[in-house]
Amino acid sequence: MSWFQLDPNSVADRVKASGRPAEIPGLGTSLRRGVAGFTLLSVAGFAPWAVMGRWFYRNVGEGGLYAVCALVFIGLSGPLLHRLILGPGSLGRFYKIFGVAFAAYSVLWIAGWMTLRGHPGSLAGLLAGTAAMGWMLACAFDAKGAVLKVIAALFVLNSIGYFAGGWIEGAVAGTKHLSLFGFTVTKPTQVMLAKLCWGVCYGLGFGAGLGLAFHFCQERTRAALRNLGLEQPRQVP
Repeated sequence: MSWFQLDPNSVADRVKASGRPAEIPGLGTSLRRGVAGFTLLSVAGFAPWAVMGRWFYRNVGEGGLYAVCALVFIGLSGPLLHRLILGPGSLGRFYKIFGVAFAAYSVLWIAGWMTLRGHPGSLAGLLAGTAAMGWMLACAFDAKGAVLKVIAALFVLNSIGYFAGGWIEGAVAGTKHLSLFGFTVTKPTQVMLAKLCWGVCYGLGFGAGLGLAFHFCQERTRAALRNLGLEQPRQVP
């Protein structure tokens, strides 16, 4: 049984009740929505660390800072990413499944990072977190047959974005004299920009993973809607 009525039959019933055919995005559209939405979300989610990291470290500690960032990710996720879910009522259902899945991902990533530290801690946290998230998404959409490729997409693309972002953050922060538009950037601003660059890379990678994951999880839903004639006609250019 699926979670939050995201299985193919429940989605088809909602589309029928709405009286309007459903938009069925292709793989490219799902990827674009995931990448664009999660990159914006990631910049916002990295902002507490980038802008007020020292204050958070002093007042709520490292774990508290990560918890604040996770809350930003969850709180702003719906408007930016809910269209990854097919059918009406996607906003509320996206908040439910993403809130649960991202919270689990965050807890496991924090545990891996704070236990092992360095690249081993990051890898352990990313693997555990994306595995939990992928399993939850597959259960939510009644798509357990797709769980392995969902986890693979999330882990591989998330890891690429995460580690590429870490490398770029180090390169930008370590630049001796950074200039933008002809103006020399102060060191505190340079460090903040470096951290936000990490957020952009993380968002691109994880966003692509989410776009693939939601697309894989809804393969049976797309087929059911098409078989029932509930697909929105595509506009011819």
